[in-house]
Amino acid sequence: MTARPTRVVSVDPRRPDAAALDDAAAVLRDGGLVAFPTETFYGLGALALDRTAVRRIFDLKGRAETKPLLVLVDSLAMAERVGDVGPAARELAARYWPGALTLVVPARAGVPKDVTAGTGTIGVRVSPHPVARGLVNAVGAPVTAPSANPSGAPPPTTAEAVLAYFRDRIELVLDGGPTSGGEPSTVLDTTTDPPRILRQGAVVVRASGRRGAAGRAAARPGAGAPACEASEPGGPPPSEASER
Repeated sequence: MTARPTRVVSVDPRRPDAAALDDAAAVLRDGGLVAFPTETFYGLGALALDRTAVRRIFDLKGRAETKPLLVLVDSLAMAERVGDVGPAARELAARYWPGALTLVVPARAGVPKDVTAGTGTIGVRVSPHPVARGLVNAVGAPVTAPSANPSGAPPPTTAEAVLAYFRDRIELVLDGGPTSGGEPSTVLDTTTDPPRILRQGAVVVRASGRRGAAGRAAARPGAGAPACEASEPGGPPPSEASER
């Protein structure tokens, strides 16, 4: 879509300027793509309900159409606009949001099949990163958040790395400095009873509801009395490991 140079706007990662976030929100509303920092890597944002913009992400990344895109929201109310958030998901959101826990819920009508990969479900979460959450709040709509790299390439932790991949192929990069990298979000399927872990990541969901850092023992089925079952091999595929 873009034939113009990619713009780079510097933002304070702790207190991003409202004007910069509004600028990025305007790009998204116009169907553009915006790379932005999260608590792990830089993400690639499009309006989740804009099918044309979502298709650009798949084409740009070389992403398999069988892989759904997770979506960032700024609140439970916004999550309800794209998914049917049931009691189990609400309880988990109250415990762990904002944070690195993606909740898979039934998708509502109107969510593009490109986002759900035809699964009928959608993964949603609230990011604790001020830029990521601020962008979603500024645009007032759910935003996609795959990592800003071609599929199979290392996920970027700097704006420069994003530009090395996608210079002049996306409209805007919000440069919030280097991100920490690390583990992706934990992906939890709440459409089953009990909920099922599709990907163990940065958050460990415990029976007591206590937060915990991901550990080798806790990632094993049955270890640490997890509140959820671990997914079986061959179960629904999670997003790319580098995605939040």
